[in-house]
Amino acid sequence: MELKLLSGNGEKTATVAASDALFGREYNEALIHQLVVAFQANGRQGTRAQKGRADINKSHKKPWAQKGTGRARAGTASSPLWRGGGRIFPSSPDENFAQKVNRKMYRAGIASILSQLVREDRLSVIEPLVLDTPKTKGFAQKIKGFGLSGTVLVVTDKLDDNTYLSSRNLTDVLVLETREVDPVSLVRFNHVLVTRAAVAQFEEMLG
Repeated sequence: MELKLLSGNGEKTATVAASDALFGREYNEALIHQLVVAFQANGRQGTRAQKGRADINKSHKKPWAQKGTGRARAGTASSPLWRGGGRIFPSSPDENFAQKVNRKMYRAGIASILSQLVREDRLSVIEPLVLDTPKTKGFAQKIKGFGLSGTVLVVTDKLDDNTYLSSRNLTDVLVLETREVDPVSLVRFNHVLVTRAAVAQFEEMLG
């Protein structure tokens, strides 16, 4: 498998050899969907809370007599059928939204996403972005030099302080280390730029 190598001005200068098992895998939409949903679900804190009928601060007296009024039977004003009443199945703060994804499924899903990015010409290999000083303007010019439109995800083997400080204020650019890459970020960004060393790390982690 050959991945295109972009120069600083966005031109394809050469190719980089990569693993077919990682960047030439068949697209598995069902697996990718399960991976994205599980990742988002595992990020939920589950801190919401709703009140049940026992938590409603209302009188427990029977609103009116059982018979003779012509109205429907009513036992308490905290009934879930009434406005202001409690929920039938309230959400609790300790609700668990976690979904388990096996390691083999996770690796196969990430490989499927990377392979699809290559087929759609959205993934390219670049040389490491070296910055002498933490300047957002300088980093933005480097990204602009690649000639890419839309959002950009940069994956590097090691994130130094200058690169982090220079990129954190850019709304359309995100820089992550290889070990921090998640399926949602890979799917969400229009273009993915991976350094040579990051490609080797991907093959070591997911191969």
